[in-house]
Amino acid sequence: MRFDHVGLSVPELQAATAWYCEALDLAEEHTFSVPGTDLSGVMLRHDSGWRIELLHRPEARPGLAADSPLEAAGTLGLGHLCLRVGTPYEVDATFDRLVTAGAGVRMSPRPAPRPGARMAFVCDPFGNLIELIDRA
Repeated sequence: MRFDHVGLSVPELQAATAWYCEALDLAEEHTFSVPGTDLSGVMLRHDSGWRIELLHRPEARPGLAADSPLEAAGTLGLGHLCLRVGTPYEVDATFDRLVTAGAGVRMSPRPAPRPGARMAFVCDPFGNLIELIDRA
């Protein structure tokens, strides 16, 4: 078994698609709608194979929009998605690039709890937490 994708419900499908494609170098794999429902979505794919599925329902209500990883861990369910970068220095560079692309700062780059690792947290323009970590 291996991980395939994470699904995120977003308030604006086109805006979220544009942001994720630009900020994380993703490409649209396919769009879809579920017959008999108001659910539509798009599957985005990175060249290395990981995917993010963006989901949209017009009447969806806001959920957790945590200001920190600690706050997210205080609510049961999905708290964040994590992206691995190649080196500790790439955490800083990726963090800066995502903030420039419109991500919110949630935790600036710093040593991770795992010895020798570096981590940071941002949120997408819709409040979803994204962790950046190296696994050297």
